[in-house]
Amino acid sequence: AHAVAYVMMAFRIAWFKVHRPLAFYAAFFSVRAKAFDATIMCQGMELVKAKIKELGSKISEKTASAVEEDTYTTLEVVYEFYLRGFTFRNVDIYRSEAVRFQPDGEDALIPPFTAIPGLGETAAQSIVEQRVGREFISIEEFSDACPKVSKTHIEQLKTAGAFDDLPETSQITLF
Repeated sequence: AHAVAYVMMAFRIAWFKVHRPLAFYAAFFSVRAKAFDATIMCQGMELVKAKIKELGSKISEKTASAVEEDTYTTLEVVYEFYLRGFTFRNVDIYRSEAVRFQPDGEDALIPPFTAIPGLGETAAQSIVEQRVGREFISIEEFSDACPKVSKTHIEQLKTAGAFDDLPETSQITLF
């Protein structure tokens, strides 16, 4: 009976992978991808291929760490994701969830805040709570509203494109 349960689960997973692929990838990256790094994986297929090649050589030489092996496994699924014609949007301070990937339209996923390396679940939840019913006028205001988000995280969010065209400070120039 236990083996039958595994086979039924495998059929369900396969059905979603074929018929609802975006939902499958959103669930996979949210639940199973231990080492998702938005700074690498959301930058396109060529960077993903290069990173797979780099980590593949480390794994074959038996010099890869456990984190690198997890990253390699996740990169393989990300590569498949790109091959199927899907893309990732940038992390977005208004649309990203704390820990779950969100489908965006028919062909894209929005990564969560925890996809930023080092940004933990507590800081991600803080961002989600502080953005409710408000629109930030600057990165400085965002930083003040979310004290659990460090300066390093702010820089990583900038690099990931989460702030779009938000100005650095709330100060205006007169001249």
